[in-house]
Amino acid sequence: MNNFARTLQLGLRYRWTVAASVCCSLVVAVLWGGNIGALYPLVDVCFQGHSLRQWVDGSIEKTRKNEAEFQAKVDHATAELAKADDASRPKLESQLAGAQARLEAEQWAEQKYLRLKPYVERYAPNDPFMTVVYLVGLVLAGTMVKDLFMALNAVLVDRLAGLTAFDLRNRFYRRTLRMDLASFGENGTSDLVSRFTYDIDNVAGGVQAFFGRSISEPLKMLVCLAGAAWICWPLLVFSLVIVPLALYLIGRLAKTLKRANRRALEQMSSLYNVLVETLNGIKVVKAFTMERQERRRFHKINKQCFRKGMRIAFFDGLINPVTELLGICTICVAILLGAYLALNQKTHLLGLRISDRPLDLPSLFVFYAWLVGVSDPARKLADVYNRLQRASAASDRVYQLLDREPGVRDMKHVKPMARHRRDVVFDQVSFSYVPGHNVLEQIDLKIAFGETIAIVGPNGCGKSTLASMILRFFDPTVGSVHLDGANLRDVRLRDLRSQIGLVTQETLLFDDTVFNNIRYGSPWATREEVIAAAKQAHAHNFIEQRLDHGYETLVGSQGNRLSGGQRQRIALARAILRDPAILILDEATSQIDLESEQLIHKVLQQFIRNRTTVIITHRLETLALADRIIVMEAGRITDLGTHEQLLARSDLYRRLYQIQFKNTA
Repeated sequence: MNNFARTLQLGLRYRWTVAASVCCSLVVAVLWGGNIGALYPLVDVCFQGHSLRQWVDGSIEKTRKNEAEFQAKVDHATAELAKADDASRPKLESQLAGAQARLEAEQWAEQKYLRLKPYVERYAPNDPFMTVVYLVGLVLAGTMVKDLFMALNAVLVDRLAGLTAFDLRNRFYRRTLRMDLASFGENGTSDLVSRFTYDIDNVAGGVQAFFGRSISEPLKMLVCLAGAAWICWPLLVFSLVIVPLALYLIGRLAKTLKRANRRALEQMSSLYNVLVETLNGIKVVKAFTMERQERRRFHKINKQCFRKGMRIAFFDGLINPVTELLGICTICVAILLGAYLALNQKTHLLGLRISDRPLDLPSLFVFYAWLVGVSDPARKLADVYNRLQRASAASDRVYQLLDREPGVRDMKHVKPMARHRRDVVFDQVSFSYVPGHNVLEQIDLKIAFGETIAIVGPNGCGKSTLASMILRFFDPTVGSVHLDGANLRDVRLRDLRSQIGLVTQETLLFDDTVFNNIRYGSPWATREEVIAAAKQAHAHNFIEQRLDHGYETLVGSQGNRLSGGQRQRIALARAILRDPAILILDEATSQIDLESEQLIHKVLQQFIRNRTTVIITHRLETLALADRIIVMEAGRITDLGTHEQLLARSDLYRRLYQIQFKNTA
């Protein structure tokens, strides 16, 4: 429950909402117990044909008679004790103590009725039936006020749960954006979405249950227990002898429920994963007629979720019967003990004093009513129990990711960084995603400012990883990367990446307007600057002429309303608007048509001047832009030179050229 307690601390920050909710719960609890307590005057007064005034007067008269009776017993026992021998003295002392205790109890009762009498004479009617009407009216008014505060409490609790979920989602999203790229491979998108939505919804449900019924129902129980204790607290203690057993059983069920809920949440992540994979790859699914297999896969995961849910339902279903059975046992014990005391006019049980005065049947009846009033909140608490356990399991999953620290982050003491103007240096760089399996091996490379470097090699040789090192998406396992003499670890990430423009093979556009997509990363740019960048990227014409709303056209999710070439030119316009000192093109023209590639090539010829440019490509025309070409194989740089030099001396480059570049040419 530690992580759930951290979630509750978020809710406790809204102290006024919490305070108002607790106050509402307290009012509801007091009125709940008060309505049950109203049974006493109905049973003991009205149904005996008396008014409250008559009842008070009669009670005072009765206690005074009892006082006289027990005063006489005290006097008699005192006189007998004065002349008793040692053998009979203990018995007489016990009789005297009992008579004195009863006398004090009657005197206390008389004072109670005397204090009550002025209020009854002032406010209560003198007619028995009108007294019933008066008491029923009080109960109805109390119920209406209670319901009003219940409704207000529900709104406050929902607000508290919503604000807590709001804060938790913001924190989770903020932490997720801070994480390095490697962490997104460890926890897939579907798992993150599951924790971000389903798990946090369950946490919010737990917060709602905690600040709602978990506070209001125990308060109602406390008020009823206080009422029962006011009548006879020793009898209440005897009646609650079964409670420790109930707490033990519910505690065991709680642990089992939490484990079951954790497994169910993990299974739900798997279900999200199947949904995301299928919907993202729906073209492939349909093209290869795999609908039946995907249905089977989903059916299997869905059935596992169902079974986990039924396991939770089984344990959750046990809580209500166990709680109800133990509650009935408690009431049965109270009935037996109370009936023994009241019917036999006893004040002791098993040699222990239970009450100073024998319990009358009306008092005992209200005592039982208050115990029944405890059982209803206990039943509702049992219903809440599963929500709290599910929230606890969900909190563990949320905070498991929320407590992570990114592997790539700013150091405590970072250096200010001017705009790049000298060189990029890889110094004995090795890197591995998995320990023991290097993706890059002892990379030594220097790229001068303004130089254009192309990287070629077989798939999986580490080309994209090498370029990602400049962006510091990853830190080298061994060695270091320097920009203008500064180790990238010592530079603020924001300062570094603000100087770099990136255009990738899979162009990602956001579900927003064309204008905002171009300005993404440069929010300060004016409309004129955005249009200038679009013109430079040869995107302005198709934006104005082919799109219905020009720059205000929504591009759809991931830009799916645009063609591949249009998306790529908008992405290039975005990089141009940023005016980066370093430009990285990762297979930027590999999936577009020839016309778009030629337009982009013309743009690049002008744009890469006076910028350090790294190009990962298989296109011969793009290679012509490079001052030098790096040949990579198995994570190593095997050669470096111009196109003509590499054709002459590098077998790998010659083979790549013959297989790929020559055909393209």
